[in-house]
Formats: sequence, structure tokens, C-alpha cells
Amino acid sequence: MEIITISILTSVIGLGVGAASIVIYYNKKADSALKKADEIIEKAKKDAEKVKRDSILELKEESHKLKLETDKEIKEKKQEIKDLEDRLFQREKNLDKRDEILQNRDKMLEDRDNALILKQKEIQKAEEEMENLKKKEMEMLESISGFTKEKAREMIMSRVESALEVEITSMVKEREMEAKLEIDKKAKDMLVSSMQKYASDVTNEKTVSVVNLPNDDMKGRIIGREGRNIRTIEAVTGVDLIIDDTPEAIVLSSFDPLRREIAKETIETLIKDGRIHPGRIEELYDKVCKDFNIKILEYGNQAAFELGLSKLDPELVEILGKLYFRTSYGQNALQHSKEVAHLSGIIAAELGENVAIAKRAGLLHDIGKAVDFEVEGSHVEVGVELATKYNEDKIVINAIASHHGDTEANSIISVIVSIADALSASRPGARNDSLENYIKRLQQLEEIANGFDGVEKSYAIQAGRELRVLVKPDKIDDLKSFKVARDIKNKIEEEMQYPGTVKITVIRELRAVEEAK
Repeated sequence: MEIITISILTSVIGLGVGAASIVIYYNKKADSALKKADEIIEKAKKDAEKVKRDSILELKEESHKLKLETDKEIKEKKQEIKDLEDRLFQREKNLDKRDEILQNRDKMLEDRDNALILKQKEIQKAEEEMENLKKKEMEMLESISGFTKEKAREMIMSRVESALEVEITSMVKEREMEAKLEIDKKAKDMLVSSMQKYASDVTNEKTVSVVNLPNDDMKGRIIGREGRNIRTIEAVTGVDLIIDDTPEAIVLSSFDPLRREIAKETIETLIKDGRIHPGRIEELYDKVCKDFNIKILEYGNQAAFELGLSKLDPELVEILGKLYFRTSYGQNALQHSKEVAHLSGIIAAELGENVAIAKRAGLLHDIGKAVDFEVEGSHVEVGVELATKYNEDKIVINAIASHHGDTEANSIISVIVSIADALSASRPGARNDSLENYIKRLQQLEEIANGFDGVEKSYAIQAGRELRVLVKPDKIDDLKSFKVARDIKNKIEEEMQYPGTVKITVIRELRAVEEAK
């Protein structure tokens, strides 16, 4: 029994010791875990503190850098503002100076005006005194002579006119003979004066072409975004485009008719194509230029073929074809050249001269007009240079040089070409002149002549280039007929504008008529 009790007691004691050992073991393990946790927490706190310090340092550096950049920008802005203030101050100073100068000038002008007004008053007063003196002297002379001023003037003028009429007429004839010796110089001066007066009437008509548009929206497409299309067209074609309020139309302006025609063809092709942009414009322009070069060669070859001319230099044929695009007073230059060539050939055949040379000279007489837009000099000078360059005959070169009288003609063919040129240009209908203006000019010529005392009847003939005047022989003698012709000429020049010249022929005829019964 005791043994059992002792065994139980021993077991209980063993269980207690084991339990105590287990409790002690777990308590130690818990203390170790707590210690490790404290170490981890402490380490985390240290790491967080380090990160915090690093972040604060980085933020400080960024803040410092931003501050430096901001200070630099502020400094630059302050400098710009200071420079602007300096410029404004300088400009203000300059304006003040200018204002001061203008004020001084106004004051000087005002003083000058006042001085002029005073001077004018003094002059006016002196003139009034002089007029009064003249009036008194005239009254005194009239009372002494017994004639009034008007009556004395009429008597003197009548005596002088009757005494000097024959002498004046003779002197006029002599002066006219002297003037003929200077006719070349006078003619050049008249031509220059005529061109200056007439240029404004022709320029607008002969330097523009009109392109019709399908609608007004097409104007915007031709202009393009920010004007790039119109700039490209003007750059590649060399013409000016005028786009205004004219409905469904734009105007091309250039002194070179060939450029205008190429530009017109290019724009019309663009409108039909519908694709309008810089690349397409340049592409179509190149194509149209090639087509026109072919056309020009065709026109030149056709003209040479029609006249039966051969051995023309290909480059000269191309230049000749360009005449198709030139006009003179509305007359096509190539057609005019062919007319002159035909006429020259006919006249040369009648006179027994070389027909081929005459036709060649007639065809090439205005060749300079094809390129006178591109080089300096008159079309005569340019034509002579071209004919010399392409080894044309000396007779052809002289015909080109002399067809306007600039150089003396040294061959019959040169004279023939000059005559043919005048015939082609002067024939009715060759150049623009409306029927209404033509009839008015003829009527005005006859009215001017009929308005002179002693004129019986007048007739305008030769398309208004000659005026035949019949005078009464009992009122106008032979010498007075010259004076009448000159007076009519002066009045025509004063009151009329006309191309070319008008020849006035005064006819005095005395007829004695009797009837035998």
C-alpha cells in the first residue's frame, strides 16, 4: 500500500516537475521571441529614421536647386524689363526731341507764312498803284490821240496783217523746208511723246488675260491654304494673279503675252483636273510649257513652209513662232510678218529682184518683237542682232535695220520691205479701230476744214490719212492756201487724237465757164 502511495506520489511529483520544466521552457522561448521582436522594431525604427533623413536631404537639395533656377529666371525677367524700360525711355526721349523739332518747324513755317502774307500784301498794293498809273496814262493817250484802245488795236492789227500776210506765208514755207531737214529728230520726239500719251490706253487692254471660273468657290481653291497655291502659280509662271470681286473670273497680268498664255492654259487645265496643290501646279506647268514649245515650233515651221523658205536655223524658227503670241495695235505679229513677206515677194517679182530674199527679209523684219521682253533694246536692234547671230544675208539684216527708217536702206529689197510693212499696217481692218470711232474721225476732220473762212468743201480720204480741201479762188490766193493748210494742220493736232499722220492738201482751182448759145 505504501509502495503504491509512494509510486503515485512519485508520479505526481514527476508530472509537476515536467509541467514546471515545460512552463519554464516556453517562458524562456517567449522572452527570446519578445527580445527578437524588440530588436526588429528597433532596427525598423532606425531604418525609417535613416530614410526620413535621406528624404529630407533630397528635398532640401531639390528646394535649393528650384530656388536657384527661380532666382535666375527672376533676374533675367528683371533684366528684360529693365532693357524694355530703357528702350521705352529712349523712344520717349526721341519722340520728345522730334516733337520739339516739329514745333520749331511749325513756328518757322508760321513765321514764314506771315512774312509771305505781308510781302504779298505789299506786292498787291504796288500792283494796284501800277494799274492805276497805267489806267491814267491810257486815258491821257486816248484823249490826246482821239482813239480808244480797242479801236487803235484793231487798226494796227489790220494794217500789220495786210502788210505782212504775204511775208508771213513765205516765211512759213521757208520754215517748213528747214523743218524737213530735221524731220528724223522731230519724228523720234513725236513718237516718244505719242507713246507716253498712248501707253495708258493700251496697257490695261494688252497686258491682261481673263480666266473664267465655273463658280466663285474655285477662287478659294486657287488661292489655297494660307495662299500657297497662288504663290506657287505666280512663282512658276511669272505672272501676277488678280483675284477681286469680279464674279467667276480671275485676271492674269504680265507684259509678256507668251507667259500669260502659258499661265492661262495651266490654270484652265488645273480647274478641269480638280487637283490644285503646289506639286500638281508645277507638274502641269512643265507639261504646258512643253506643249507650247511644240506649238511655237509648229507656228514657225508653218510660216516658213507657206512662204517656201528653207535653210532657216531651228532656233530662229522657234523665235519666229513666238511672234504668234505678240500683237501690235491688235494685229497679230506673225500674221503681219507673213503679210509683209507676201507683199515683199510680189513687189520684188514686179521689179525683177530676188523674190526669196525679199520674202525672207519681210518675214524676219519684226523678229526682234519675239524677244524684246527678254533683252534690252528696240525690236529693230534686237532683230539685227538675231539675224547677225544666225548668219542671215546682209540684205536681210539691212532690211530689218531700216524698215522704220532708223538706218539708211542700201538695197532695193530694204525699201520694198519698208513699203510692205506700211501697207500691211495701214490697210483697213488690220489694226483695232472701231467703225464708230473711224466715222467720227472722218467727220471731225471735214468739220475742222469746213470751219475755215474761204473753204468751199473738204473730203477725208485714205481711211482718214489724207484731207483734201477745196478753197474759193476769189477769196484765197496761192500764198494764202499754204497758210490755210498750216492752220488746218495746227487745229487738227490741237483737237484730235489719231494714229499715224494726216496729210492736208489744199486745192485752189479757178474755172472760167461760159455757155455759147
